[in-house]
Amino acid sequence: MTENIVVTSGKGGVGKTTTSASIAVGLARRGKKVAVIDFDVGLRNLDLIMGCERRVVYDFVNVIHNECTLKQALIKDKRHETLYVLAASQTRDKDALTQEGVQRVLDELAADEFDYVVCDSPAGIEKGAFLAMYFADRAIVVVNPEVSSVRDSDRILGLLSSKTRRAEQGNGKVQEHLLLTRYNPARVAAGDMMSIADVEEILGIKVVGVIPESEGVLAASNSGVPVILDEASNAGQAYDDAVARLLGDERALRFTEAPKKGFFSRVFGG
Repeated sequence: MTENIVVTSGKGGVGKTTTSASIAVGLARRGKKVAVIDFDVGLRNLDLIMGCERRVVYDFVNVIHNECTLKQALIKDKRHETLYVLAASQTRDKDALTQEGVQRVLDELAADEFDYVVCDSPAGIEKGAFLAMYFADRAIVVVNPEVSSVRDSDRILGLLSSKTRRAEQGNGKVQEHLLLTRYNPARVAAGDMMSIADVEEILGIKVVGVIPESEGVLAASNSGVPVILDEASNAGQAYDDAVARLLGDERALRFTEAPKKGFFSRVFGG
């Protein structure tokens, strides 16, 4: 049975598309058949991070408006046989998406026996974000550990509990997961950043992953390679851990403690 996962947040710029790409790749690496869809109509960044921007001929809106078939628009990932990308349109506005059209695309993916559909949501609560979350079975709420991001994500959790198909039909709640990005343990220790426990307590959900602040994330995105494929980076390893937890594995959180200073650093303040 196909499971729809929305990657969402209240605030922009927290790493949703990076997360969508890495989660989709991580699931595909474990043998799952995965489609990842860009709901950010008018901007379109997912294809860049996935490294397939030059292969986009038809997009999500073309499919919804019956200007092509879903099979024509899906781009098969060159690195993983079971991973497909559906790009957003750069030339339409968000009103081009319709609830009926999105449902038809998701139903067709389910009929084609996809295990997971990862929906990369725009930030906020406009139409594209609403449609990305409406059909969700699970939600990954991406949060930076700072006050404005946490506050805005609290609003998203309210929508997930009341404005989804599951909520309307009384068919159980959307399973919510918290994913912290750009986490810096040294800043947490200094009191300049919220801790994991702080964010969990405010939002009332548990972390599925904590992604450390890393220059490798930007470098990977710019090169069209999802950071989860950079196995030498802490961020890539943390995303792989998060995917494992999504699938039910138990893994301890890593990269969440500030490195302890050595003797000379303590004495001389280095």
